[in-house]
Amino acid sequence: MSTAAPADKSRIAFSYVGFRFFWLTTLLVSFAVQIMSVSIAYQIYEVTREPLLVGLVGLCLFLPALLLILVTGLTADRFNRRRIMAICLCVELACAIGFLLFTEAEAHEVWPIFGILVVLGTARAFWSPAAQSLAPNLVPPEALSNAITVNASAWQFASIAGPAVGGVLYAFGAPIPFGIGAGLLGLAVVTVLLIPAPPKRESAQATSMETLLGGFRYIFSNKVVLGAISLDMFAVLMGGAVAMLPIYATDILHGGSIANGLLRASPGIGAIAMALFLTRFPIRNFAGRILFVFVALFGAFTVVFGFSTSIWLSIPALALVGASDMVSVTIRETIMQLWTPEEVRGRVNAVNSVFIGASNELGEFRAGTVAHFVGPVAAVVIGGFGAIAVAGIWSVIFPGLREQRSLDHKMVADGTAETLAPAEKPSGA
Repeated sequence: MSTAAPADKSRIAFSYVGFRFFWLTTLLVSFAVQIMSVSIAYQIYEVTREPLLVGLVGLCLFLPALLLILVTGLTADRFNRRRIMAICLCVELACAIGFLLFTEAEAHEVWPIFGILVVLGTARAFWSPAAQSLAPNLVPPEALSNAITVNASAWQFASIAGPAVGGVLYAFGAPIPFGIGAGLLGLAVVTVLLIPAPPKRESAQATSMETLLGGFRYIFSNKVVLGAISLDMFAVLMGGAVAMLPIYATDILHGGSIANGLLRASPGIGAIAMALFLTRFPIRNFAGRILFVFVALFGAFTVVFGFSTSIWLSIPALALVGASDMVSVTIRETIMQLWTPEEVRGRVNAVNSVFIGASNELGEFRAGTVAHFVGPVAAVVIGGFGAIAVAGIWSVIFPGLREQRSLDHKMVADGTAETLAPAEKPSGA
């Protein structure tokens, strides 16, 4: 159920006051996380000069989501999602203050940083399914696609500007970015509390192994949702080229750190441009087929980047990679949210969050491992063709996903519209 006024029925997500505060919260939190992430990496390397320890930052942030996957999703389904988000932000604010105190003390041991990172990763693990599950409560189905697009653009904008801002702030003093991050998180606590309270959900069943596994049971019993989640995981696992960008910038394009910065920013710039286009010209029909086309284009443009030896070709190729991914994200996330019943949405989003995190982490590992044996160009090109293959294979084995039409309603494989209410509750919901 949405908190938006049913009489309005606007397709523009910003028409709904709850979503406006939700989007602002996303922007503030994303900026804070990006600013602090780049500063943490600098801090650890400055103290230890150990690249391996820098690599452990991502692991500390990802492992809590994996280990707590059953708990975080159930929490989002059982309790007030807005309140969960506020509590998580308060914990993240405390972590930012902890980083600030550590840098102020000019300590020469980094283990406290990793301890704080684990706490931060735990807060993020609870935040993600609660936030993803709250968004459909703030707008009607007609505006959900637009909401997902503009919310993703907030994260993309932060991912482009955040690292640059963090690097500049760190140059003026290590404590400054953490102080700014704490300030942004403090503002986010205020904005999340300004989101109107969502409707009270039905009383949940007693906690049992069946309810804990409700998200997995629903995903594997619903081929449309399973196809949407697994398509992203395997396409990014195969086609992710982020880990190779420093090598391309230095050894292939011979551009150094400036080229690396331009390459890192290019996918985000392409994604934001596509997000602006989709807000003006939303996808109205043949959503499933468009999804598979753009996943294949994601792989194709990755291949173009892989073969490129000119930065003037590499930058637009990566921008098109980001644009294609934005179309894929908008369609997949909208379909998944529409097909997932409210009572199990938190658990499904918890699984989805871990799958996304795993695909990013394992995708970089895949690219690095393949590059070690056959070189970076082959690693990127093979991955791009792999993403194209995933799009083709998934379009065959998940026909229900391929035949989705409108992004306003749940559709069956033959294109017949259904109501958004699920025909039956998932077991353990």
